[in-house]
Amino acid sequence: MDKKQIVLQALTNVRYPGTGKNIVESEMVQPDDITVDGNKVCVNIHFDRPTDPFVKSIIKAAETAVNTFGDPELDIKGNVTPIYRQQLAPVSDQPLKDVKNIIAVSSGKGGVGKSTVAANLAVALAAEGYKVGLLDADIFGPSVPKMFGIEDYQLYMHKVDGRDLIIPAERYGVKILSIGFLVDKNNAVIWRGAMASNALKQLISDVDWGELDYFLIDMPPGTSDIHLTLVQQLPITGAVIVSTPQEVALADARKGIAMFREPKINVPVLGVVENMAWFTPERHPEERYYIFGKEGAANLANELGVPLLAQIPVTEVICDSGDSGRPVALDSNITAQAFAHLAHEVVDAVDNRNSTLPPSKAVLTK
Repeated sequence: MDKKQIVLQALTNVRYPGTGKNIVESEMVQPDDITVDGNKVCVNIHFDRPTDPFVKSIIKAAETAVNTFGDPELDIKGNVTPIYRQQLAPVSDQPLKDVKNIIAVSSGKGGVGKSTVAANLAVALAAEGYKVGLLDADIFGPSVPKMFGIEDYQLYMHKVDGRDLIIPAERYGVKILSIGFLVDKNNAVIWRGAMASNALKQLISDVDWGELDYFLIDMPPGTSDIHLTLVQQLPITGAVIVSTPQEVALADARKGIAMFREPKINVPVLGVVENMAWFTPERHPEERYYIFGKEGAANLANELGVPLLAQIPVTEVICDSGDSGRPVALDSNITAQAFAHLAHEVVDAVDNRNSTLPPSKAVLTK
């Protein structure tokens, strides 16, 4: 067997997630796409469009397959080139057109439990019978896959109205998508702002989200290109701001609220969630220890004239639930009750917003 045949055979071990077939069987690679000069190997892999979410992972898998199943001496790293076929179907100008309410779960500061709140709010809403989707928009630190116990989930695609769309994962009644499904969980995502924004656009528009009552977006911390991309692309119904009672977190939460209220953005703030409001021992639920300060986020909400949606206590189980991949909102303890209360308050806040304000619009149409 010559080296070209060795390479082609090795590439049969690379499976395209969208179909489950290997890239040779799918005719993404044919013998004419492979050139060998000594030990240097160059491979062209054909994709339908530049926005295919699996391009980078397929390229990396192809390099690994050639050295693992072919010949470790072959020089292929950096020599795999994506070739794009003409796109046959246009991209929709109305992403999430079947979604009733889009809610940004945001925080001005990292480490305040924003993703924990987003994940458990999604589960609590689903438990109430609503159709719920959750997008992990924290491109550089995706944690939703871990919180739902689906870190190794394999994405697939199917055709909808002539377009190939990603099928989101589904867990505990919530449709879920995260950049964490598409990158190596052990390596850092090192992308410039434009690359991150483009990846996020794909996770919004190239996905079959279907009909949803609530689409929650777990935003990255701070105020960045990602936030601007979201308000440009989507008609966000409102924002939920997460903070701890600490002054340092409150200062950043205040900036986050100011960003959404900026006239050019103008996203209604549905309210504030005070996370880690106090510590309560599981065996003594009547006891409260204010280890991060007391009523800080509650006071901020009052100061800025927005509702305090919920105060979430710190308990031993909330950490365990995040690590085990089973959100605490599925249980019946005091923390689960707090998230159930939050879900009810968010539903009320959205209903009030929709009855008193005009429908949301994206900042820009393109």
